[in-house]
Amino acid sequence: MRTYLVDDLTDQDFQTVIKAFDELGLRGSLEGIYYLPLPEDLLQPEQKAHLNECGPYFMALEAVDLPDRCSLRMELLVRARNKIRCSCVTYATPPQRKHMIEYLDQFIEELEVSV
Repeated sequence: MRTYLVDDLTDQDFQTVIKAFDELGLRGSLEGIYYLPLPEDLLQPEQKAHLNECGPYFMALEAVDLPDRCSLRMELLVRARNKIRCSCVTYATPPQRKHMIEYLDQFIEELEVSV
């Protein structure tokens, strides 16, 4: 699996990020998983065609809280909320990947979390 990793967060910084995700309602169905929405204007043609049936689309972020080793792992896979398996669920295109990495970096920066 391709991922973007933000590693070595302090416990306090990790909790700051998690609290902000919770406040935005991004928590997934599993503990420690968050769904970061992908903007519709970045969807591939097939994803746009499947939006009503499979969407909305997101990238999953796993918040890993281990003693002295907190991290955020964002999968670089575009997932569909309403279907697990479909041809529209694919690895992110370069523009999707760039946008979501910059989104996460900016989100963390705005929280004044140092990484």
